[in-house]
Amino acid sequence: MRRFLFVCVMLAAWLPCLAADSGGRADSAVVGMLRRDYGVRFSDNNRVVLFTTGQAKFDDLFAAVGQARHTIHMEYFNFRNDSISRALFAILARKVKEGVKVRVLFDGFGNASNNRPLRPSHLDTCRALGMEIYEFDPLRFPYLNHALHRDHRKIVVIDGMVAYTGGMNVADYYITGKPEFGEWRDVHMRVEGDAVGELQAIFVGFWNRVTGQNVQGPDLYPGEKDARCYFHGLKPDTAATAGRKRVGVVDRVPRQTADIMRRTFITALDAAQKQVQLINPYFTLTRDVRRALDRAIERGVDVQIMVSAKSDIPVTPRIVERRAYQLMKRGAKVWFYEGGFHHSKVMMVDSAFTFAGSTNLNSRSLKFDYECNLLIADSCTTHELQQMFEADKRRCFRLTPERWRQFPAWQRFKGWMFQILTPFVQSERRGRPVCGSSYEKAYHPDYS
Repeated sequence: MRRFLFVCVMLAAWLPCLAADSGGRADSAVVGMLRRDYGVRFSDNNRVVLFTTGQAKFDDLFAAVGQARHTIHMEYFNFRNDSISRALFAILARKVKEGVKVRVLFDGFGNASNNRPLRPSHLDTCRALGMEIYEFDPLRFPYLNHALHRDHRKIVVIDGMVAYTGGMNVADYYITGKPEFGEWRDVHMRVEGDAVGELQAIFVGFWNRVTGQNVQGPDLYPGEKDARCYFHGLKPDTAATAGRKRVGVVDRVPRQTADIMRRTFITALDAAQKQVQLINPYFTLTRDVRRALDRAIERGVDVQIMVSAKSDIPVTPRIVERRAYQLMKRGAKVWFYEGGFHHSKVMMVDSAFTFAGSTNLNSRSLKFDYECNLLIADSCTTHELQQMFEADKRRCFRLTPERWRQFPAWQRFKGWMFQILTPFVQSERRGRPVCGSSYEKAYHPDYS
């Protein structure tokens, strides 16, 4: 009887994604476009684990970093100099002593826009401890020449076998929140399988460009080796499709794959047959993406959009409200998240595939910055994110014509007026300090 009940419970969890897989696949147009036009390689042997809280992401990441044996590669838009980054760099220093090669990249603008940036003294300390750490495109006078093409990716690859990517940088407010809007909500992912090699190639190529080095070799790409051989204590992928998930790494490189993110969003929206669910923090949109959303609505697709009622950019909420109102009038269902700042960047289409990562639906991400997303053609992963979407609706208000009229007139006017600023709205401005997390106490960093 116990075995029978166990099977019933597992089937209840798996049936939604198994049912979706049995029907027509809505992802073929997107996968075909990415393969044909950009040479994106899709592999079918992956495991994907989702993290919807900063605590879960950093617990898992710290556990994996602590078990590294050969290489740790990190590329982030921003390391905030707080308890999380200090604890992380302390572990990295210990791994260097164990013979692990540690390479770290961060973006110059991301660091400069941070209210607690990494200072030259911090970098000197890290390098003295044996880490290699470099800043991409440091800001130099006259500064305006550094405004475009920032590195907005978030990539970690450990021993070429485990990788992390998504929307989270390294900062304690992913756990503790921020005083001005409370909880900071986001989505991050851990990947195992051949997709790890694609993320490794992105990091190594960018590392060589920034540093002038020539890091290469087959030892960086262990291939079919199973990360579970020695990585223990990580959150498992318990889905029915674990180890069989189709994943493609979508990498935006200015002047090389400049329109890849924009075309992926548009192709996915045009291919949608039943439903599109979007969560994006800087929902200012470009004209062609907005038109693709309009076309989906006109075809009768159930377009559901979740945006944040609060933001870390003062102008952004007014523009987002205006965009959301315009789409609501055309037939989209729009929710405003009030449980904090929803920084997640995910799209689920027809319950069949997910597009998630670092890319915002604003001009910066779609036209200028280096970005990295995963196209996960797996209904189980998509179903998990859909469950998150439904749960988060309980912390939202639904935008209706009546609710729009309740917005103050001056607030609505600013949304109309600020539309002209949409090409210039910068994402991920850093806010005020918050209290330290348990990581600082747990790891006792031994550097200043």
